[in-house]
Amino acid sequence: MNSVKYKDALYEHREIADLKELVNSSMELFDERDAFLVKDRPGGVYRPISYRQMRADIDSLGTALTECGLSGAKIALIGENRYEWVVSYLAVTNGVGVIVPFDRELGAEELAGFMKRAGVRAIIYSSKLERLVTEADKLFRLDCLIGMDAREHAGRRLSLAALHKRGGQLLAMGRRAYIDAVIEPDALCAILFTSGTTGMPKGVMLSHRNIAANVRNMSKYVDVLDGYTGLSVLPMHHTYEMTCHIMTAIYQGCRVAICEGLKYIVKNMAESKASVMLGVPLIFENMHKKVWKNAENKGRTGKLRRAIAFSKLVNGRNTKIVKSLFKEVHQALGGNILLFISGGAPIDPLVIEDFSAMGFPMIQGYGMTENAPIIAVNKDRYSKPDSVGLPLPGTEVRIIDADGSGVGEIICRGDSVMLGYYDDPEETARVIVDGWLHTGDFGRFDSDGFLYVTGRKKNIIVAKNGKNVSPEELEYFLRKIPCIAEVMVWGADDERGGDVVICADIFPDFACAEEMYGRSLGSEELKRMLKREIDRVNEKLPGYKRIKRFALRDSEFEKTTVRKIKRHTVIHG
Repeated sequence: MNSVKYKDALYEHREIADLKELVNSSMELFDERDAFLVKDRPGGVYRPISYRQMRADIDSLGTALTECGLSGAKIALIGENRYEWVVSYLAVTNGVGVIVPFDRELGAEELAGFMKRAGVRAIIYSSKLERLVTEADKLFRLDCLIGMDAREHAGRRLSLAALHKRGGQLLAMGRRAYIDAVIEPDALCAILFTSGTTGMPKGVMLSHRNIAANVRNMSKYVDVLDGYTGLSVLPMHHTYEMTCHIMTAIYQGCRVAICEGLKYIVKNMAESKASVMLGVPLIFENMHKKVWKNAENKGRTGKLRRAIAFSKLVNGRNTKIVKSLFKEVHQALGGNILLFISGGAPIDPLVIEDFSAMGFPMIQGYGMTENAPIIAVNKDRYSKPDSVGLPLPGTEVRIIDADGSGVGEIICRGDSVMLGYYDDPEETARVIVDGWLHTGDFGRFDSDGFLYVTGRKKNIIVAKNGKNVSPEELEYFLRKIPCIAEVMVWGADDERGGDVVICADIFPDFACAEEMYGRSLGSEELKRMLKREIDRVNEKLPGYKRIKRFALRDSEFEKTTVRKIKRHTVIHG
């Protein structure tokens, strides 16, 4: 099976062609509902903001930005997750110009360089990043700098609050240029610079139709209409969080609570009564480890194991019994979780199986920024833990150049395929061929049409016998070793002219090792212990896949803000 179109949709949803239609239709449907839960100060209580208020805020800001002469402009956006981020994003896209979101962990030179590449004229930023933005502005002078937390205008420095006030005044005077602006669905909507895990970031150009189609079609497989509250954990500059969570929540009338930070996830879950959360594997795998660690500390691992086995046996059909069996875990996670969604990287299927058995339905999906982003996702009522799901409605997926086991490159086409890379026609032509987006990922289909991602094409290690080795597969096995916290596998040429040598860089879980042995281990002792465990893994692998060398590191790998290891910085320094 080398080509699959989507299966029947579970849910029907309204048609939308652009983000303005998405917002306006939601405002009409969910006018009185809460759109966001926000905190006015760290550690404070959540305060609701209605859909009606959100629409007023978008219209007032968009109107003011239009008066500032920014119609058609590219406007940068940078800051922590917050309500003002969402309003700024939608105000720009729905009648002003093109939004260019940035990672708040960029350096000043990088930020200035990206803004220059994109031709940005203005930036909206939070006070936490004022120094960064000021330094970047010295390197690439902008027309104006708009502070989310500033109270008044000062020269080129504008205040978001003052713009809202001015926009409200203009609307009261009957100035409707922004509100009446017509959106062309295929017009450029956003430029998103990729995270650069494997090389130089590229500017992905997405249209209104790209994003709207992704939101609409995703909603045919996953439905959160019934008053769900989503906890926004991942950075909003990333298309996974912005499209799959924020935009989809607005489309479906869901409420979004802004998380205060990764270390506050569990606390904010309880405070907001969150019922759904999108995350990356590292977040869910850490939560999974803590559940088992807590059971171990209380001498209840056997009881937990038996309870999970029983729930899997009955397929979790009796939700009351399941929640009773895992009452303590549910209380620890706020007591309201109805759905976990994982994406951004491969996840251990055991994590999905265990959480689902404990009464936390969990699914995973697959995508990339170039497809706005979802390509495939599991249905919320029908899923397979080790698969990334079925092709998204409106998306056709093929496997090309497949080997004997059916594994080949994943390509797709549909309304969500990007317009191209900004100012890079050569790279665009290389990636989009006859309308098909070549993902650079390897995968296969099963007989039911479910997609399995087996590795990244750029990362594939080719042995001298011509066999392909997926580093992601080996990393999966190595992460199962208790004392390995993080690992990256790569291939190196043998200096003696032999076969390619499979290498691993390992960041140990020092606390785990100390607990297992009752004392702190020296580096050589830790290395000997890990070698024994790696040898056990190697025994189950064919010779060409075996890890021949490994090294320990003292610190975590450098990662993107969505917790992906930057592979090129490890291999190339």
